[in-house]
Amino acid sequence: MPVPAPPAALDESPAARRREQRGWYFYDWANSAFYTTVISVFLGPYLIPVARSAACAQDFPGVPAERCSADFDNLIAANPGLGYVDVLGADIRPAAFFGLITTVAVFLQIVLLPIAGALADHTGRKRELLGGFAYVGALAAMGLFFVEGDRYMLGGVLFVLANLAYGCSIVVYDSFLPQISTPEERDGVSSRGWAIGYLGGGLLLALNLVLYLQHESLGLAEGEAVRICMASAGLWWATFTIVPLLRLRNRPVPAHETTALRSVGGSFRQLGRTLSELRRYPLTLLFLVAYLVYNDGVQTVIGNSAAFASEALKLDKTVQITAILMVQFVAFFGALALGGLARRFGTKRTVLASLVLWTAIVATAVFVREGEALQFYLMAFAIAIVLGGTQALSRSLFSQVIPKGREAEYFSLLQISDKGSAFIGSLTVTIALQLTNSYRIAIVSMVIFFVVGFVLLALTNLPKAIRAAGNEVPARI
Repeated sequence: MPVPAPPAALDESPAARRREQRGWYFYDWANSAFYTTVISVFLGPYLIPVARSAACAQDFPGVPAERCSADFDNLIAANPGLGYVDVLGADIRPAAFFGLITTVAVFLQIVLLPIAGALADHTGRKRELLGGFAYVGALAAMGLFFVEGDRYMLGGVLFVLANLAYGCSIVVYDSFLPQISTPEERDGVSSRGWAIGYLGGGLLLALNLVLYLQHESLGLAEGEAVRICMASAGLWWATFTIVPLLRLRNRPVPAHETTALRSVGGSFRQLGRTLSELRRYPLTLLFLVAYLVYNDGVQTVIGNSAAFASEALKLDKTVQITAILMVQFVAFFGALALGGLARRFGTKRTVLASLVLWTAIVATAVFVREGEALQFYLMAFAIAIVLGGTQALSRSLFSQVIPKGREAEYFSLLQISDKGSAFIGSLTVTIALQLTNSYRIAIVSMVIFFVVGFVLLALTNLPKAIRAAGNEVPARI
C-alpha cells in the first residue's frame, strides 16, 4: 500500500500572512452587524411587543389589539392572574421574555463555547467550523424577518440559536490571531480587526436607521421595517463571511480520531486536560481574572448607557440612537489610535492607561446634568475612544500568554469569562439602584471594577507569563 505524501508546508511568508490578515479582518466587519443592529438596537424593543400581542390575544380577546397593547400594564394590574405568555410550560411576563432568552443564550454559551474551542483545536478544521457557525447564525438572523404577530417563541428560538452560533464563531475566529500574526504584529492586527468591526457594524446600522426612520415614506409598516433591518444583518453577516473563508487556512494538527463522534469525544478529553493544566499557567489565569473584572465594568457601562440616558438624564430616543452611531464610528479610530500607542509605549501600559481613562469617564457621570445632550455626547465620545482599544489590546495580550495548538480552547475561556461574569456588574447596578434609586450612583459604582482590574493587570508579570506558555516575548509588551 503506498504511503500518503505528507501535507505541503504552508507558506508563512510576510506576504502570505498579510493576505490572511486582510481576510481575517472581514469577519469582524461581517459579524458586528448582528451585534449592533439586532442585539443593541432592534430585537429587544420589537420582541417584547410581539410577546405582549400574544398575551393580549390569549387573555384579553375582547379588547382591540392596539388598545390592549397601550393599556397592558393597567389591564394586568386589574387582572393579576393574566397577561403571561407560555414558555415551555412556564408563565412569563412579556416584559421579561427578552431577558429570559438572553439568559438562556448566555448559559448555553458557557456550556458550549469550550466544546467548540476544543473541537476546533482537536480537528484543525477551523475554517470549516468558522463557516458553519457563521452561516447557522446568519440564517437564524435572517429568519427574524418572519417573527410577527404572536410568534414570540420563534423569535426567541432564532435569537438563542443566532447568539450561540455567534459566540462559537468568535471563539474560532479569535483563535486564528496567533496563527496569522507574529508576536510583534499582534497588537496592530487585533486593533485593526476590532476597528473594522466597528466600522462595518456602524455602517449597516446607519443604513438601517435611515430605513427605519423613513419607513412611512417607503410604504412600510414600522414592524415590517424592523424585520427588514434585522434580516439585513443576517444577510450582511453571510455575505462578508465569504472573504475570510477564502483567505484563512487551516494549520496541521497531530493525528486524532477520524470520525465525527470520536472527534467530539476527543475534544471533551482535550478540554478536560486544558482545564486541569491551567494550574500550570498561574499568570495566564491572573490575566484572565483581571480581564474578567475590568471587562465586566466595560460591558455593564455599555449595557446601561441607554437606561442612564433616559432615566438619569431624561434624554429622548433620538439622542440615544445617534450616540450609538457616533460610538461605532469613533471607536474605529480609537481602536487604531490605541494600537499605535501600544506599539510606542507597550501594550500593557496602554491598557492600564485606558483603565485610568475609563475610571475618569465613569466618575464624571455624577456631574452630567439632566437634559444636557451635549454632555452625554461628550461622555459617549470619550468612551468610544477607549472602548475598542481596551478590548482589542486585551485580546492581543491574551493571545501571547496561551500555549500554541490550544488557541481556540483558551479563547473559549476568555469568551466565557466575558459572558459568565456579566451578572456581577448587573448585580452591582441592581444593588446600587435598590439602595440609592439613582442611575448616576449605579454607573459610578463601576469604578471599582476598573480599579481592581487595573491592580490585577499591573500585578501580572506578562513577560514571565509569555515565556511560561512557550512563546516569544515581543520587544514591547
